[in-house]
Parts: sequence; C-alpha cells; structure tokens
Amino acid sequence: MNKRLRNDMESNNRNRSPNDRFMEPKVLIIWMVLVTAILAFATLGNSQRNKVAELSVKEVVTAVRKGEIASGSMVSDYRGGEGWYKIQGEFRQAPAVEGDTASKGGVMRFVAEGRLTQEDFVIIRDAFKEKRASNWASELLGSLLPILFIVGLLYFIFTRQLRSAGRGAMNFGKSKAKMLTRDREKITFKDVAGCDEAKEEVREIVEFLREPKKFQRIGGRIPKGVLMVGPPGTGKTLLAKAVAGEADVPFFTISGSDFVEMFVGVGAARVRDMFEQGRKNAPCLIFIDEIDAVGRQRGAGLGGGNDEREQTLNSLLVEMDGFDGHEGVIIIAATNRPDVLDSALLRPGRFDREVVIDLPDLNGRYEILKVHAKKIKLSSKVDLSITARNTPGFSGADLANLLNEAALIAARYGKNEVETSEMDEAREKIAYGRERRRLMDDEDKKIVAYHEAGHAIVQAVIDDGTLPVHKVTIIPRGQSLGSTMMSPSKDILNQSKRRLINQICCSMGGRVAEEIVIGDITTGASGDIKMATKIARKMVCDWGMSPMGPVAFGENQDHIFLGKEIARDQNYSEKTAQLIDAEIRQLIEGQFQRARDILLDKRSALDLLAESLLKHETLDGIHVKEILEHGEIRSPIHVRPPSPNPSDDEEDGEPKKATGKEDKGEVGPEAAAPAGAPA
Repeated sequence: MNKRLRNDMESNNRNRSPNDRFMEPKVLIIWMVLVTAILAFATLGNSQRNKVAELSVKEVVTAVRKGEIASGSMVSDYRGGEGWYKIQGEFRQAPAVEGDTASKGGVMRFVAEGRLTQEDFVIIRDAFKEKRASNWASELLGSLLPILFIVGLLYFIFTRQLRSAGRGAMNFGKSKAKMLTRDREKITFKDVAGCDEAKEEVREIVEFLREPKKFQRIGGRIPKGVLMVGPPGTGKTLLAKAVAGEADVPFFTISGSDFVEMFVGVGAARVRDMFEQGRKNAPCLIFIDEIDAVGRQRGAGLGGGNDEREQTLNSLLVEMDGFDGHEGVIIIAATNRPDVLDSALLRPGRFDREVVIDLPDLNGRYEILKVHAKKIKLSSKVDLSITARNTPGFSGADLANLLNEAALIAARYGKNEVETSEMDEAREKIAYGRERRRLMDDEDKKIVAYHEAGHAIVQAVIDDGTLPVHKVTIIPRGQSLGSTMMSPSKDILNQSKRRLINQICCSMGGRVAEEIVIGDITTGASGDIKMATKIARKMVCDWGMSPMGPVAFGENQDHIFLGKEIARDQNYSEKTAQLIDAEIRQLIEGQFQRARDILLDKRSALDLLAESLLKHETLDGIHVKEILEHGEIRSPIHVRPPSPNPSDDEEDGEPKKATGKEDKGEVGPEAAAPAGAPA
C-alpha cells in the first residue's frame, strides 16, 4: 500500500517543474522518509557485514588477563538478576577463538552476556566502561517512536491527498482574487477627480447596490458588467475602488494575467472559482484589471489562436451570461486596449456599459491637482490653475507625480513648502527630462544657442497666441542638448492646417539658423526633420490637407498578431506615390524657405538671443518677446541656484562626451506633453 501511495503522488506531480515540485512540503517530507529508510538499510547492511563474535563471560575475563581487549563497555541487566551484565567490545587483533561461539577469519568485535562474580568484576572493570542500566519504559519508547513517526507521516500525506483530490493537484484551479476588507481606508468619489462623466456612469451601480428595490419595482436591471476604457494613468482602477467604497460591499480584485498559467485548464478553473466566491459574498464587485490579457480575440494570429487562453475566455463568457446566473455579482473591468477584445465579450448581457475615461481637460486637471495637493505643503503663491493650463496631455498619474517631484525638489533645496519655481521645474523634468550638466566647449555651445534661438524666433513671429514660447535653454535635458518649450494657452482639440504648417516652419528654424550663422549643418536637427516629415505625410495621406484633395492614401498598419492586417495596404499606384512624395517635399521645403526669410529679417534679434543664451543659459518667453519688440531684455532674469546634490553625469572626475545621436533641441506643441516630446 505504501508503494502504491508513493506512485500516485509521483504521478500527480509529474507535470510540475522539478524545482517547484521539490520545494513542496509534502515532497520534502517524502524525501526525508526515503533518506531515513536508505540510512536504515545501510546501517543494517553494515551490521550484517561486520560480524560479531559471541563469547562467554569466562572467555572475556581470560582475554582481559592476556591484554587482548582494546576497548569495551558493560551494562547491568536487571532481567538476568543480580550480577548479570551485557558486555561488548573490540580486540586489539583478531584472535583464533575456539568453539562455535566465534566465527573464523579475523573477527574484531565481540559480545558477551552472563553473571560476573566479585572476583571477575574486579578484573575486568578497568578494561570496560560501565554504563547505566536502561529500564523497560525507555526501551519500549525507543522502539515504538520511529514506528509512530512513520505511521503519522503516512496518515498526514494520505489525508491531504484525499482533501485535494476534488480540487486538482496543488490547488492550481483556485482563484487568486484578493478581497479588500472594509477596515481599510475607504476610497470614495471625493478622491476621484477629472472624470465627472465616468463617475455619473458608475454612480447607478452604487445606487443599485444600496437600494436594489428602487430599480427592480419598475423592471430595471443593473448592468452585469462595466468596461472602463482609457489611456494608462487616467484613474480606471481608482474609480473602481471608489465604487467599492461608496457601495460598501465586498470587493474582489484580480489581474487578467492571474488567469494565465502554463498548465492546461487552470485559467478556466480559476474563473469558475472566482465567480463561486462572488456568489457566496453577493452582492459584491469583481474588478478585473487589464482584461485584454485574457479577453483577446479568439482565433487571431498567424499561427491560430491560443487554446488555453481561449478556454479561459470561454469560461468567462459562460459565467458572465450563461445558464447559471450570477445575481448580485457585478463585473468591472479595465483596459487601455479595447480594440483587441473579443466581440462576444463586449455584447450586451456581459459588458453592458462602456465607460470612457480620457485624459483630463483643463478643469479636470485643476480638480486633480487640488485632490493631490491636500497632502503637499504648498505656498500660498502657487496657483494650481496656471499649473493645470501648462500641463496639457498630462494624466492623473502624471499630475500626482508632478506634485510629488515638486515636493522632493523643495526638500532637496531645504525649503519648508513647495513654491512656484519647484512646480515649474518638476513639470519640465517630467515633460522634457532632467537637466544634465554636461561640459561643452565654446563651439558646441554656440551651435546649440543659435539652434534654439532659431526655433524661438520663428515660433514667436508666427504664433497666433495659441502656442507662445515658454522657455528657451541650452542646458541638456533628456536626450537633447537644448530645448525650446512652448506652453499652450488652451487645450488644442483640433489642429488646423495653418497651425500644422506653423509647426513645420518652427521645426525648420534650428537648421536654418545653423546654415545662416555657422555656414554648416549638424546632426542636431534630426529630430526636427523627423517630426516635420511625419506631420507633412499625415497632412497629405490622412488629413487631406494638400492639393491632392480630401483623399486618404493607404491604411494604418495594425498589429499582425491580432489577425487583421499583415502589411500596410497601399491602395494607390506608383504614380500616386510619386505625387505624395513630391507634395511632402514641397511642404517641407516651402516652410524651410519661410523660416529662412524670417531669420534673415530678424537677424539682429537672432544674434542677441543667442548671445543671451550663452550668457544666462536659460531665458523665459517674455525675454524672447522683449528682444523682438525692443531689441533688449528688460525683465529680470531669474537664476536658479545650483542643486546641493552632485550631478550624476560625471564619473571618476571626467565628464561624459556628447554623441552625435543627441539632438540640439526640442520643439513643437507635443513637447508640452509628458509622453514622447519631439526633438
């Protein structure tokens, strides 16, 4: 039976990796038992190989007199009566013992048992060490303890296997959903800002969980599932926690990747177990974060679908809207890739409602800043509305990070509260990267200064008030050696043709300034050229802003593993492709010439701005405006004190050298966004 049980356990663990199987407690115990058995058999074998001679007491006494005993011990045995002893020991060399009591051929150990007289005891007491006699209780315990240990161990293993037999090996099918307890700090709708429309959508769920009869008496049915869609960092998970806090019901949270396992059928089993837990705690909420990990389209991809993931998705579909209802269990899921989800998952009856949580607008950013500013010591001079206006494209997570970075900067300078300068520095650090104090020679500084001055002069001349110049610097940030920063006066929802053309013109300002002043060109304008080409191509191919008319040329390339498109569909002829290239070239060259005309006309302002940048390193937008209007800087220039922390850009006392891969500057309205500022 023991052998059969061991074989069953080995077959259950056959599909596991060796490392995981070895670290399981049950397996460790089995290995201990096996090692103990091997040692016992080895000891028994050694005892059988090492033969022991059985002698009489008189023979032992004679051997002692002859000096043939090397060592030994004797212990009194109460069972034989008074003077009865058990003697064991070793000879100095193998003797030739007569009789049948000893074996021939070099026996070194012996045992003897018998009654010793007083005279014999005196003779052998110096040769043998006398031990204390053992009683029957200790002998019984010593013999039964190993047996009891083995029996208890086998019983423990056998009962554990019977308990887990119905749930699968090692309980892999058990759900990993975590239940948030009510004693934790509650998150309510007051803690969520910048998404008022989304809060109104989910507020009905809270009202239903509080007063279900209000909806049921007129035949209303609460949505079974709510899908939250939006870019990363917009507050999808936070809004789900707020729903749980407002409703005051059990809240289970799980990630979509928790359903994915290397073992077949585990994901589907976990889905079933998750809904079973939900039914036991109904009414409750189940939040599945990043559901696109398990809810992707079935049968997609070049090599067919993922059978295991599809089984998990099928189980989820059946549990959400199958024959078995789940009354009182509301599913909330979040994803930033709704385009890859299976259509069966999005139909009414499963995810009835889709809540879009987009990037916050101006008012939303202001409300988010006020929520996170409660934990930050802000100066009374800090205007959060200005910060909100200067942070277009920032998500809620970006704004929270901005306030945290500002607090860290203020602490680094030894301040007790966050001021406006720390807020600006934190915003620039997130949007453009951290300042890198890099040693440059005079020639490199001059090139960077004129490059950035070219961007700033062109943008200041062509701007219509929507995208004014905020700051110009020749201090390296991120991957750029300098930056020209613009701050939109409002959220730009639609781009006009005129603004797009102005962006191309501004991006050409750096290259044009290099040609006019230096008489040569550098690699610093590589990012500007890429951005201008991208804008021009979209204007011609996607937006219909060219003489070729309102026609879209080509289809957007989709991911090949979604099973939609393998390559870009070029639905136009080669002649049309040549016309597209010609229109793109004409757009860029036209704006290049326009930037040249502007800088030649404003040559004195270009030189003055570049000289001021070489002297002060950083200038504000008001200084650029004053140079163009008055030919001089009239406003005071605020100089930032150096950071008390040493720069990380130097190692072993030698500064790092600039490489040709770094751009001279960053320009464009996209540079105001934290993600992917063009260079």
